[in-house]
Order: sequence, then structure tokens, then C-alpha cells
Amino acid sequence: MSPDELVYLGVLAASIPVGFLFRYLSPPVKQGAGLLLGLSLTIATCQIHALHSLVTVIGTWIIIKSTWRCAPALCLGWTFLYLLFFRLVTWFGLPAPTPFANAIQLLLTLKMVSLANEVQSYHLEKKKEVSSFSKSPVIGGLSAEPSLYDMLSYSYCYVGIMTGPFFRFQTYVDWLRQPSPLTLPALAPCLQRLKLVPVYGALFLAVNSVFPLGYVRTDDFLNDNFFFRLFYMTAVFFVFRMRFYAAWCAAEAGCISAGLGCYPEGAMSKPGGGPTVSYSPDPNAPVAYDFKTIQNIDCYNTDFCVKVRHGMRYWNMTVQWWLHHYIYPNSPFKAYVLRAGWTMFISAYWHGLHPGYYLSFLTIPLCIAAESAMEGSVRARLGPGGQSAFDWVHWFLKMRAYDYMCMGFVLLKAGDTVHYWTSIYFIIHVLAVGCIVFGRLTRGGKRGEKRGEKEEGKVEEMESKDKLKEGIRAKQD
Repeated sequence: MSPDELVYLGVLAASIPVGFLFRYLSPPVKQGAGLLLGLSLTIATCQIHALHSLVTVIGTWIIIKSTWRCAPALCLGWTFLYLLFFRLVTWFGLPAPTPFANAIQLLLTLKMVSLANEVQSYHLEKKKEVSSFSKSPVIGGLSAEPSLYDMLSYSYCYVGIMTGPFFRFQTYVDWLRQPSPLTLPALAPCLQRLKLVPVYGALFLAVNSVFPLGYVRTDDFLNDNFFFRLFYMTAVFFVFRMRFYAAWCAAEAGCISAGLGCYPEGAMSKPGGGPTVSYSPDPNAPVAYDFKTIQNIDCYNTDFCVKVRHGMRYWNMTVQWWLHHYIYPNSPFKAYVLRAGWTMFISAYWHGLHPGYYLSFLTIPLCIAAESAMEGSVRARLGPGGQSAFDWVHWFLKMRAYDYMCMGFVLLKAGDTVHYWTSIYFIIHVLAVGCIVFGRLTRGGKRGEKRGEKEEGKVEEMESKDKLKEGIRAKQD
């Protein structure tokens, strides 16, 4: 492990016992202590580069105070443009930021854009309340506009400051105002989330030692058997998954120990977003709680879901929520595949400027189009047994597609990525294009694509129905 990885490991390990201590603090002390600890960690790991995050927060505060109506669009532009400057600082004769500064800046970008949207929603609902003389039905909305101190406390809260998960400002406020944090679930769910971390860590170290990424960049790699070269991407993606499974499960445990993101199960919380319905538990009945709001990875479904489009939902789940709510709906395209492509482009930009990110992320829409075409032209015409066999083949190819795309994500450079993809004859690209052509020839491609759009539409429709139901409940109350 590199020195940077050891620092991350130390931060993750320390955040868990510290979280249990935070449950004993009052809201004002918890807010101040969380800010002090997070800011100290930022300065210790980033040194002078901590100014980048501070400038981002101050700039966002100025925008929100100046024009809350346009704050979401302006903050998105401001934070993403600053990301560009942050990554090109050496062009201006400034020192390159540390990896820790990069991690903090990435998560801060998500927080600032989300906060701007929350503030806009707060003002819009406040105006509706004044005009209609009724309480707003919005779930999880702010009760007041945050101050600069509130923004700084949220931005530099020690929980997940470098490793995630992303959480909204309202989630942070709910954490501060928990009436009885010591009575909420703590040790059991924390241990439950940690139980496989040693396994993931051991598998990461073991397989990484046998299949080092650097070997792909050597000329000797091309002399190996084709099937060995093809298998290598499976091993690399396995190492990649084990690394993030361990890190994200440990990061979630840090949130759980502090009580962040703890809501009643009846609130039907979503990763990143929090509660989706207003829930008032019966005071005479036991209440079950969950930590779905801060769940960032679903290891089982990441590995065993069938479709490429579904695989994205279970990986980095809080960031996927952010993309789905703030980027996907504002896409300049209408077709599902094109909107997915736009979202993946923004995701690639958020990750960095390395060409490998774009080569990988922009392959996803191609794979989605391919699976949609095959679903419409083949699966729809099969019986139950045939569909089950189709799904197993689909799952196998889905995993190979993610193996393939992972190589660009980890190799980073365009030359290294193309070098590897060439060594296996761009097999996933060729297969995807072949599926699309086959689907079009059998007139199933368009139907398959529409089916994909309908699936996404159903998800959005269900969310809208939840909001509508809650609005009716609020009016009845």
C-alpha cells in the first residue's frame, strides 16, 4: 500500500471510535467539534491547498446570498469551473494539490451544488406557504437558510470529508438535531457493515500482488496469450472493486458510529437523498431504523445485477443520486441513451481530466444501447426458460463490460488505455456495436431503447407519486 493509502486507512479507522463519542455531544458542541476536527484534518493533509476548498465555500455562499433563484445553475458553473482551475493550477505556476485536497474538493463540489438546490427549494416553498397559507408538503426541506458558519460546518464536517459518502445539508442538520442519539442503533449496524471489510482488504492485497496494474503497460504483456490478456482486465476490476468495497464499507461504518443518516425505516430513505416520505412513528411501538441515507455501495447487487444500467445504481450510490437529481434531468437530450451519455460525461469531468475517464464513462451509453437492442430483439421473444438463460449471459457480459471499462479508469492515459484495448481487439466495443446492428436489423433496437426509457420513467413516476401522496397527507393533516 502507498503512503497515501495508509493515511486514508488511518482516517477511516479513527473515524469509527470518534463517531461513538460524538453521540454524547449537544447539537452546538457537535457542530463545532465536527468542524474543528474536519478542518484540522484538511489542513494537516492539504497544507496550503486547503485554501481551494475555502474559496469554493465562500464563492458558493456569495452566490446563494446574491441570488437564490439562480443559485443552482450558478453554483454548478462556479464549482465545476473551479474544478478545472484546481486541476490546471500548475499552468499558473502554482504547486500541484495533494491527493487529499483532490478528494475533499470532489465531495465539496457535490455538497455546494446540492446546498444551492436546497436553498432554492426552501425559498420557493416559503413563498408558496405565504401565498396559500398552508404548510409545504416537501419532504426533507430546510427550515431556514444556512448561515456562513452553517455552510462551513457542513463543508468541513469530519464525517466522510475525504472518503464520502455524500450527504445533503438537511441530513447534516438532522444529525445535529437528533433528540436522543444515544438511543439510536450504533454498535450492531456498525459491526454488520464492517464484518466483510477484512475479507475485501485481504483479497485486494492478494490479487493485486499477483496481477499488478503496471504489467499492462509493459511490452512483455503483448507477448502473453490472448486469453490471458483478456482475463487480466477481470483481475484488475476485481482488485478495483475490493479496494472500494473495503473503503466505502468502512466509511459507512464511520457514519453509523456517529449516527449520521439514521432515520426510521418508514421514512423510506434513499442513498444520498434521505427520507422520501414524512414519517411519524407510533410512540407506543418500537421503531426500526436504517442507515440507507449514507449507503454508498451495495456489494452484492454491484456484482450480481444483470444490466449495465442497473450496475451504476449500486456503485457509489450517493453520487449516483446526485447525478440523477441534478445532472440527468437537466440534460440537453431527450433520448435515454443520450441523456445517460451526458450524465456520464459530467461524471467523467467530475472525476478528473484524464482521458481514461472519458473513454470509460462514454462507453457505458454504448453498452446500454446494446443491451436495450438485444432485450427488444431477442429477450422479448423468448419464453421464461429462455429469458432466464438470456439473463445469465447478459450478466456475464455486463461484468466483462465493466472489466473492460475499468481499464480506462485505472490506466488514466489515453495511450495506455488504447494500448490495452488494442491488445484484446476492442472486444467490448465490437460486441456492443454488433448487438446494436443486430437489434436494428431485427427491428428490436428502437423498442429496446424505448423500454429502457420507460424503465427510467417508471422510477421517476414512482418518486413523483410518493411526493404526491405526501402532499395529500399534509393537506389532510
